[in-house]
Parts: sequence; structure tokens; C-alpha cells
Amino acid sequence: MMEENEEQPDVQLADLSLNKDNYEGESFRLHMVTWNVATADPPDDVTSLLHLSSPKSPDLYVIGLQEVYSGPLRIVSDIVFDDPWSQLFMSTLAPRNYVKVSSMRMQGLLLLFFSKLEHVPFIRDIQATYTRTGIFGYWGNKGGVSIRLSFYGHMLCFLNCHLAAHMKYASERVDEFEYIMNTQTFDCKKAPQIVDHRLLFWFGDLNFRIEDHGMHFVRSCINKETYNLLWSKDQLTMMKKKEQMLQEFDEGPLDFQPTYKFDLNSDTYDSSGKKRKPAWTDRILWRLRPKVSLPDEQDENKVELDAKTLKQLEEDEEYPLKIRQDFYTSNMEYSISDHKPVVGIFTLELRKMYKTPLVRLQPEGDWSADIDAMVVYSPLQPFPSSTWDWIGLYKVGFSSVLDYITYTWVKDDEVAFNEEVIQVYVSKEEIPVRGGECVLCYYSNTLQCIIGISEPFMVLESKVAIEEGVLPERINGLDRTVANDEFWK
Repeated sequence: MMEENEEQPDVQLADLSLNKDNYEGESFRLHMVTWNVATADPPDDVTSLLHLSSPKSPDLYVIGLQEVYSGPLRIVSDIVFDDPWSQLFMSTLAPRNYVKVSSMRMQGLLLLFFSKLEHVPFIRDIQATYTRTGIFGYWGNKGGVSIRLSFYGHMLCFLNCHLAAHMKYASERVDEFEYIMNTQTFDCKKAPQIVDHRLLFWFGDLNFRIEDHGMHFVRSCINKETYNLLWSKDQLTMMKKKEQMLQEFDEGPLDFQPTYKFDLNSDTYDSSGKKRKPAWTDRILWRLRPKVSLPDEQDENKVELDAKTLKQLEEDEEYPLKIRQDFYTSNMEYSISDHKPVVGIFTLELRKMYKTPLVRLQPEGDWSADIDAMVVYSPLQPFPSSTWDWIGLYKVGFSSVLDYITYTWVKDDEVAFNEEVIQVYVSKEEIPVRGGECVLCYYSNTLQCIIGISEPFMVLESKVAIEEGVLPERINGLDRTVANDEFWK
């Protein structure tokens, strides 16, 4: 297995390398995980999976899981509360200043998107959807879930799939993928379909197997680490040669152990009576939207480019986006499933289309539960405001948009005035008595995202409440007492 700091071979990646001599942009690090967890409960620790000991911390985490347990009772509880896997990743990443920006669940398929807090106001136009392909499209045990968004103006899409199983269904897997690609749509003029996004990641348990080679040869190649002898018979590699849509996708070399199928709680490939052949079922691929080509000079007067094509041409020229894969391997440390997780780490280099948040906000004066508090905010750019927009008070290190302490509604009739200072109040009854370091976030209901974050500030401990031993019985629907320190740990 390659270590993250080892130099990767340039196979398939040379044309995608970042040329720093003639390109100016900012670099962002993306850490991706795909894992079929086979209905298992989460492990106690995911430090290795998320490379938390690495000196290079990612800007974004995207985690795609398949076969998350979805029994009837668990499904009901997961509607009200985050599922155990989401809780694990949120509790692990939140102390490191990552926020769960979006998630999508379809039965056993789960997709999570995390970002460093500093990028959150620049992640907009977030939408998520799903497509069922199990039992002729009526059942969600197979299919795809996706999250699409604008990252500093660049349209990105992440598609987590679990496709049909078994050796003989390679063509069916391609059909399912094409069906998902063609049917998922978004309410976005710039990128109404998956293929319209500038950068698309396709990953998950794609279930492609290794054909022709016998069990003995496959295991011998694995033991000798001569994985390249198996590549030509990998079904996805074979299908890419004849399927136009697949040819638009890139993937790093499969220079790691096949991730399926293992005996549970071991590193031993299937020893059951079925003795399934090892395979690279779990994959991460990506597709950069093809650049628009100008017509030849002799034809340019005869060809009229439509508005969409002209817009893409301008975008490609003014705001280039490049990608490099830095790391791609399986992680053999985890054995709770018959699959091993796969990790892909990427560098995205892009020129930001915007650098200013839509809203600036800050607390006014001292905050404590002794007096009503004031929030001052002003829109920096026009945006579609709503009576459902709100400003949330969060503890520093919050895990998701819904992890607020309290919130207050904005004044929608005034928000359209650019640069005008607007004031709203938070009742002292809603402010935590124990105080702590907090931030304010403006949430846009129309854009379905946070569009402004204040600098961290201290909420002071309530002198009156502590002296009198009094605490409001209910704050934001949660019972708390002065002696209850659990919330502030």
C-alpha cells in the first residue's frame, strides 16, 4: 500500500497535472472515501480513514457509504436523528473545524459532504437527489445519491452509487449508471443535469469484477503485488473501451489490493464455500467537463454558438479548473465489512469566481443571558432573500447547520438594501447561561446554505443566573441546568 507522502506514478494523470508555470489559481485539497459497510455498526475510530494525522489537512471531505443498516426501526430513528455513521464522522470532524454542509440518504446509500468552516459561506446552490435502480427502479437498495453545489462559483457534483452485483451483470451496471446520469436533474440553469457540472465524481460500490482469470492466478497476483496483470480483465476497464460515456471519466491506477470480498474481521479473502474471486468493486472516478472548442477560422462565420456554449467557453477561459489525484488506495485496517474502504485524495486548482460572502454579520456589544442581544448584519451582494431566512447562534466547533444553540428570523423586507446595516435581536432567554465561544451564521432558505459567518466571539457567563441559581427551564427546546456541563464539553 502506498503511503500518502510517496510519489504516485503518472499513469493516466499526466494530462491532468497542474502546470504552475502558466496558471494562477488557488489550491484546495479534497479527501474522498467510499466504503460498503455491509450493515455493520461504525468502528470506534476513523482517524486512519480520514488521515487525521497527516500534516496536510483537507479543505473538503466527501464520504460515500453503501449498505448502511436500514432496518425499519433504524430508518424511523434516522428520520429524527442523524444515523450512527453520520454521528461518528460529525463528532470526529467538528472539533477540527469541519461542518457537515449537506447529506443525502436513500436506504443503505449515504453521502456526506464536509467543509472547513472558512469555505462554508462560499458553498452555494446546494441540492441533493437520489435514483432507485433496485427491482426495476422501485427499490432503493441499489441506485445513486448525489450532492451538487457551487464551490467558489465552480459547479461540482458528487455521485455515490451502488450498482447491480454478480459477475455476469457488467452491462446492466453500465445501464444503471447511464440511467442515473440521464434521469437526475437539478433546479439550476447553469447545470440542470449531472453532465453539465464542471467536475463530477462518480464513486461507490460499482460492483465491477475481474473476468477470465481463475482464482489461483488472481490471488497469486495479489500476493506478489503484480496488480497490473489483472487490469486488462477488470470489467470497468473493459467497458470503458466500448462505452462513450465511460471514456470521459478518469481514474488513478489500481495499484492496491482488490477491496472485495473478505471474511469479516480479517484480512483474508472469501474462504466460504462460494469463494468469490477478489475484485476492485469499490472505485473513485472523475470527469472534467470537456472544454468547448472554437470552430476553425474557415467555419467560424458559418457556426453560431448558442448562449450556453458561449457561457461555458467564457468560463473555461476566465475561470479554469484543474484537478490532480495525489493518492488512491484501499485501507486494509478496517475489517468490520466484507469490503475494504477506498480513499482518494485530490488537489483542485481554480480561480475563485467570488471572494466576498453575500452577508456580513457580527454581534453588537457584550452578549450574555442577562440582557437581550443584538445582531448587526448587512447584505454585501444581491441575493434571493426570504421570510424563512434566519441567523443562528452556534458554539465554535459546531457539526452541522442544524447544530445551533438558538436562532432568530431576519427582516426580509429590509435585506435587499445593499450595504445597509440591519439589526435583529436575540432574547436573553435563548442565550446560554454558561457562555462560551460562539459564531453567528446567516442561513438562506432559498439557497439552502449558510451565506455569512461572523468572527468568533465570547458569550459571557450570566452573573445573575449563577448568583441566583436560576436557569431558564427550556432553551431552544432543550432542558439544561446550571450544573449540567455536558453541553459545554
